[in-house]
Amino acid sequence: MRPGTLLRLTLAGTRTDGARVALTALSAALATLAGLAALTVLAVAKPPGHDWTESAQYTNGLLREPGLRPGVAVALLLLCVPVLGLAGQCARLGAPGRDRRLAALRLAGATPGQVTGLAVAETGVASLLGTGAGLVVFEVGRRLLHRPAADGRLPLPTDVHPGPVAVAAVVLGLPLVAALASALLLRRVTTTPFGVVRRVRTKAPWPWPGLLILVALASFAAIRPIGLWYERRDQAPPDSVVPLLLTFGGLTAMIGVVSGTGWISYTTGRLLHRHGRGPAALLAARRLIADPWAGSRTFAALLAALIFGAGAAGVRADFQAETELDRRTGGGLSNPDFYLGAMDLVDLAVAVAMAIAAGGLLVAVVEGITSRRRAYAAQVATGVPRPTIGRALLWAALAPAVPAIGLALAVGYLLVAGLMPAPSGGGFVQQVCAAGTAGCGTNGGEPRTEWVPKVTVTPDVPWEQLAWFAAGGLAAVLVTVVAGLLFLRAATSVEELRAT
Repeated sequence: MRPGTLLRLTLAGTRTDGARVALTALSAALATLAGLAALTVLAVAKPPGHDWTESAQYTNGLLREPGLRPGVAVALLLLCVPVLGLAGQCARLGAPGRDRRLAALRLAGATPGQVTGLAVAETGVASLLGTGAGLVVFEVGRRLLHRPAADGRLPLPTDVHPGPVAVAAVVLGLPLVAALASALLLRRVTTTPFGVVRRVRTKAPWPWPGLLILVALASFAAIRPIGLWYERRDQAPPDSVVPLLLTFGGLTAMIGVVSGTGWISYTTGRLLHRHGRGPAALLAARRLIADPWAGSRTFAALLAALIFGAGAAGVRADFQAETELDRRTGGGLSNPDFYLGAMDLVDLAVAVAMAIAAGGLLVAVVEGITSRRRAYAAQVATGVPRPTIGRALLWAALAPAVPAIGLALAVGYLLVAGLMPAPSGGGFVQQVCAAGTAGCGTNGGEPRTEWVPKVTVTPDVPWEQLAWFAAGGLAAVLVTVVAGLLFLRAATSVEELRAT
């Protein structure tokens, strides 16, 4: 198939196909902006001097301090996770119509490899259009936001630019990753002239993702012992050890929680089938048992955002403990308000990630209703009320979401709790001036020694913030499902039984 023909067939289709391409391109553009922003932060050059010399050309403390810039870049990169999850959900929009179009191409003489390549090319071209648009928006925004203050300092790092290799890696790498992911997802799909056949797993999910979660917790907990081992030998650990353990542990935790949602859905379906009452609960139970991996696909971006949010809540609790330690001994954080303000920005990033994940949830709910409209129409034709089907969809969404959200929050908090020990200070002798004297030594005052007792402040579990994250996650699931139910009446009309 010639490239021109492949491109023309890729962009062909109905309005639903056009919406799928547009939403995929939008997701790629958002991911490009987040990636280029992270690379820009990392491109800030270290000023001459010691390792902690600040970059005085910026007004924002998160950009001035070299030790905080990697954290800012990581937070921006983590915003790509829900965006890529949204792209994955958008790629499934209008799947039945696309399946019929691919089957027609097979009937016209196309080979299975050609139609698979067409489906892969659609995702790759849409992502390439999005990354190109994201690059244009980034360059224009960088020039518009370059506004030095009266003293010449900048609020954003608009004076630096990522290297051309890094920019090309983002703009061209994201479409390549999207195309490879599509090819991986289509490995179980066979397109025939009579339709599309998908080979699905019929075995019940195993709880093996729990091992991945334990490995992730061990990776984070091992960072401090490794640092102490090098410290006892008067050595510094290699620069790559901590970032590698953090990256490996974070990704492993996300994979474990998202994969574990399949087992949670299956187990929840069995319990609901055994103890549920009413047709809605039983319909939802059979749906969860038949397709337990739907929850992993649907909640992936939301669970990733909640893991990050719970970890941020644990870091905030540690900063608050450091503040209390400084009040007691004077040996805690030097500027606690700055660090707590930085955590406010992290919470804002988590809220944005959850909003993006909610968009992916809405797309997944609408896609699920439209793709199974003939089955729902058949249920309505046999006498099942539409409200019963709506309640079944609510059961199928909320039943696995509640334990999955709890697991994500617990894992995110435990990762940070195992990484950061309880702050402690004191346990030393200091000299202070006697009360009532004007000074010490030169001014005639006599200093006296004072023992500062050792104090350990155990960070409180941030129950309130974790509860807000849990409520936000459940609200996102509930609102998106209720919004998706608006399409239920149109999707369950009796005329859908005659749809091809």
